[in-house]
Amino acid sequence: MTSTCGTTGGRRRRTTLVRGRSCTTASSGRIRTRAGAKMGWFIHAFVYLCVNAGLALLALSHGRDWYAYPLLGWGLGLALHGAAVWLMGPGAHWRERLVERERALLARRN
Repeated sequence: MTSTCGTTGGRRRRTTLVRGRSCTTASSGRIRTRAGAKMGWFIHAFVYLCVNAGLALLALSHGRDWYAYPLLGWGLGLALHGAAVWLMGPGAHWRERLVERERALLARRN
């Protein structure tokens, strides 16, 4: 079942309703998913800071500097997680612009 739901940048948007859910609940589900992904990244960043601060204190108290290796490795993982959440996840601004551009191209072809 397809119906028109809300506006996006002044244009009406078509939304497929799943299992009888209204447009508001469909949007609400997407909003909750997006907020949950962002919260997951913030929790990941907080744990990263706490654990790596503890590792740095432990390493430096023994006069060693090995703490940089887990800091860099886990930092890469945190950066990739952030890219997935903030840049590529549903609702990312540049992703939405690309989707709209592709829809416009397909509409012109048909």
